[in-house]
Amino acid sequence: MAQIDHEIDSLRPDASGSKAFKFIAFLYGVAAYLVFFVTILYAIGFVTGLVVPKTIDTGAITPAFEAVIIDLLLMTLFAVQHSVMARQGFKAWWTQFVPKPVERSTYVLFASLSLLLLFWQWRPLPSVIWDAANPDLAVTLITLSFLGWVLVFTSTFIINHFELFGLHQVTNHLVGKQAEPPRFKTPLLYKFIRHPIYLGFIIAFWAAPTMTAGHLLFAAVTTAYIFVGIALEERDLVDLFGDEYRQYKQRVSMLIPWRKSV
Repeated sequence: MAQIDHEIDSLRPDASGSKAFKFIAFLYGVAAYLVFFVTILYAIGFVTGLVVPKTIDTGAITPAFEAVIIDLLLMTLFAVQHSVMARQGFKAWWTQFVPKPVERSTYVLFASLSLLLLFWQWRPLPSVIWDAANPDLAVTLITLSFLGWVLVFTSTFIINHFELFGLHQVTNHLVGKQAEPPRFKTPLLYKFIRHPIYLGFIIAFWAAPTMTAGHLLFAAVTTAYIFVGIALEERDLVDLFGDEYRQYKQRVSMLIPWRKSV
């Protein structure tokens, strides 16, 4: 019985310094990252309509009103999960139950699962809003969409891709390395726009050779959510970095490189 109690205790957050927990946490972080990686690759196919079995324009056809309600609920679920779990107040409460080394990995895993649910249950709205009949224009638009995805991935690696998606934290914990305090920095693209990742998503979602009503709904709602997310994220960054980030906001545009910040 004592041995069983010891094993149970080793799985609790206060045992996060044990070797067994460090290894389990590392495996968990790797698994969460792999789920994310599969999800983001599927997202590319889902939006562009290429390769994957179910895209934004395929699936069971339902009445338009029903489809809109279901799709809005799916996007709202993702938005709420993605925003609430990213807030500092939630993290302070959440890490009473989830060990800090795997907090980011858990966030990434939950975000990935909510996206996978969206892909699975999405209801298409097949009415065509626009269709690029010119082959050259169609190729240009699909290329632009892929460039948006390239911008997303490139921007994550510029700031620290593996920290953003939880692998850095579980690796540091595995080897006993203390996390460095957050430092404000603006590498490469971040000298010209504050949110290149979000810009990449907007380009990827809107550059469509064929824009259906369902795709338009997805692009419009996710773009609106991006602006809400920016407001919440920048509020946290001002709380964290103070005047340093306020000056950055005044100096650098939010999304459009050649437009002055306001």
